[in-house]
Formats: sequence, structure tokens, C-alpha cells
Amino acid sequence: MLDRTGTSLHKPQMTTAQAAPRTRSSMLAPFRVRAFRFQWPADLLTSWAFEMETIILGWYVLVETKSVVWLTLFGASQYLGTLIAPLYGVAGDRLGHKSLLLGMRASYAVFASTLLAFILAGHISPLVVVVVTLMMGLVRPSDIGVRGALIAESMPADTLVSGLSMSRTTQDSARVVGALAGASIVALFGMAPAYMIVAGFYIVGALLMLGDVEPVRRHITMAMTPEELEGKSPWRDLKEGLAHTWTTPILLALVSLAFLTNLSAFPLTMGLMPYVARDVYHVDQTWLGYLVASFAVGALVGSLLLSHVSSATRLTRLMMTSSSLWYVMLLIFAQMPTPLLALPFLILAGFMQSFSMTPLQITLLREAGERFRGRVMGVRMMAIYSLPLGLLGAGQLISAMGFRATATLYALVGLLFTLLISWRWRADLWRA
Repeated sequence: MLDRTGTSLHKPQMTTAQAAPRTRSSMLAPFRVRAFRFQWPADLLTSWAFEMETIILGWYVLVETKSVVWLTLFGASQYLGTLIAPLYGVAGDRLGHKSLLLGMRASYAVFASTLLAFILAGHISPLVVVVVTLMMGLVRPSDIGVRGALIAESMPADTLVSGLSMSRTTQDSARVVGALAGASIVALFGMAPAYMIVAGFYIVGALLMLGDVEPVRRHITMAMTPEELEGKSPWRDLKEGLAHTWTTPILLALVSLAFLTNLSAFPLTMGLMPYVARDVYHVDQTWLGYLVASFAVGALVGSLLLSHVSSATRLTRLMMTSSSLWYVMLLIFAQMPTPLLALPFLILAGFMQSFSMTPLQITLLREAGERFRGRVMGVRMMAIYSLPLGLLGAGQLISAMGFRATATLYALVGLLFTLLISWRWRADLWRA
């Protein structure tokens, strides 16, 4: 498979003279690309807004309703768009990933401004929060996939690992800054000033996308012959993307792992964390920020380390090993009696999560090929639909058997199926 410059993305055989791309890449190398210099801060502000918003609104819903079911409903509403994520992949391949991402970022600003108006008018309620979050949830889940596809489109092949790892730092740092800042600003100044900052981040993040002077539209059809163009439709593109993922073993293995981790791992450290802070450890918003930030610190360190790895690293082996250890850390975290004892294991869990999910994204983009890149990432984003399912299931189980028993069950099931995925697709995962 070749990229736009004619460089092989797979590199199955390399001579000694060709081994230069396997050297360690500088974490700053991606910033030599103009498009990345604008996209990275735009991604950073948008990710900060995501995390601050989740902390602020999640705590508000839990305090107002005093219900873990309402909290999981709020968390699940953020991921409704995973069901239509493949359509975003088709749109990215047809319209260009930059134009698609620009439109998505503009919609975040509109939705956040709408919710801010409700807050300032004094008409905010848990139902309003869930409804507006549901609307944003139609768009937001595909953001990570589209930004990754855009980076793969603009980044030289030998800088792709470093570029995607540095991109991942925007999400990980957001969980640190967003968690601490979101909780602290609400505690000090109230909900309205905190959400003004969220809306401002969304607006500036959208405007930064206009800073890159590269063409806003890049059609996949440019790389197709007239015969291939004949009879093409978005639905045919969608079916081709789904079929390509289903019939390519390595892609199917990666999407299966993404589905599993979103079902059983992410709910424990994302949507349920306000409940853990308030009802398990009986602490306030400040400690909630510490718990969320500790997981993010580990993930951020992992992303920074990955930005230095050699392109010769066996990423899929690293991914499967780290996924297993991630579940082990979550299993230990679930047994910790105090938040102080839980922090080190959350840090380790975040570290393993980064060493799992970043290689997964890099391998997907490499193996998908330029023609199917957007559609395959759309299928991968659709796998996130298991996250709201996991959250809703956890809400019911926690009401019946408590958090620790539920978290233990999730971690054990996740570990078991991770090992099964490693065994089922061992030849493809160990080859990649």
C-alpha cells in the first residue's frame, strides 16, 4: 500500500540503506508540517473543552439528581453519534477531512453557546443538559477518528508515529488540565464562569482550523479512475468500508479490541468517576479532579514516550500486552479503600491505556490504506458505541451489587476477552 508520495506504508522488506526511517523520531518533528502546527493547538483546546465539560456537567447532573442512573444516562448521551460514525468516514473521504473537522468544531461552539445561554438565563436542568449533550453526541465521537485521518493525510510516513503520539497528548493533557481546572473553577466561581471558558475553548479551537492555508477540500475521487467513479454513491462507499474492515483480519482484530475496551475499561475511569468520588470515596469535586487527572497523567507520560519510539517497534505486540496490563491495574484500583491508595493504580492504568490505544490508532491508519482511511476510522469510531452500553449496564449493576463488584466483573471480563483476541488473531497481530 502506498501513501500520497508513493512511500510504502507497510514496508515489508527494507535494506540496511533504507533503514533510516526506523530511527527514533523527535517529538517535535511533526511541527515542521504547517498543517500540524495549526491542528495541534486546535485539537488541544477542543480536547480541554471536552474534558472540562464532562467534569462540570457530570457533577451537576449527579448532585441535582443524586442518581447514578442519571449520571450514566448523561455519559451515554455523549456517544450516540457512534452509530453513524461510518458516515463521517465516508464524508471525510469524499469532502476532505479538514473541511469535515472544521464543520464539526463549529457545531461544538454552537451547542456549547446554546447550553451557556440556558445557564445564564437560569433555566438549566439535568434534562436540558442531557438533551443538548445528546445533540453534541451526534458529532463528538467521530472527532478523534477524523483528526487522526487528517494527520495521516498530511504527515510524512516516517513521522506518522510521532505525529499521532503528539496528537494523543492533546487528549491526555486535557484530562489533566480539564479535570483539575473544571472542578476547581466550578468550586471557586460557579457553573456559569466555568462553562464560559468551555464555550470559549470551542470557539477558538474552530477558528484555529482556518489558519492552515492548505486546500479545505481533498476528494478521494482524485485518486480514482473514471471507471471506478462510475456509479459511486455514499452508501456504496459505506458498504465498501465495512466490507474492507470485516474481510481484513488485522483491521477486524483492532476494531474488536476497540469495542471491548470501550465496553469494559473506559466506563470505569470516565463516566463513572463522579460516582466513585462522591459515593464510594465520599470526597468532593477537588478529589474528583485528582482522580481523573491521575489517570490522565499516566496516559500523557505514555503518549510522550511513544512519540520517541522507533518506527520498527512491534506496535501490535505492545498494544496487546498493554491492554492486558490495563485491565490488571483497573482490577487493583477497584479494590482500593481510599482515593489516595487508588491514585498510583489509576496512573499506571492511564499509562497502559496510552500504550494500548495509540498503537491501535496508528496500526489502523497504516493498514487501512489511503483510499479506505476515513471509512475504516469511521468503523473504529462506531466501536465506541459499546461505551454507552457499558455505562448503562454499569449503572444497573452498581445499583444491584455495588461499584467494587461491578468494576471487578468488568475488569475480569475485559482481561479474558483481550486474551481471546490475542489468541484468535495471533498470526496477524504478531506480524503487523
